[in-house]
Amino acid sequence: MTKAEIVNNITDATGMEKVDVQQVVELFMKEVKSSLETGENVYLRGFGSFFIKTRAKKIGRNITAGKPIEIPAHNIPSFKPAKVFLEKVKTNVKVQG
Repeated sequence: MTKAEIVNNITDATGMEKVDVQQVVELFMKEVKSSLETGENVYLRGFGSFFIKTRAKKIGRNITAGKPIEIPAHNIPSFKPAKVFLEKVKTNVKVQG
């Protein structure tokens, strides 16, 4: 599902103007990003948590040169779904493969 599809679904469900819904969705994403960029976690009860995960430094390999390289420790944004959300996905979505 794309952002445009989310906006369309919310517009259809609420009857709000598409422009207003798009602005709210954009502001929501902006708030989540700005919170994570300043190191603040975002908790959405019943949905999940957005947080910063620290990756330890490690040794990787430059495939073209065939030499080991050091990948420094770094932070990445991460998402952990709420238990209720996770259980719904586990029971409602068929395993692919």
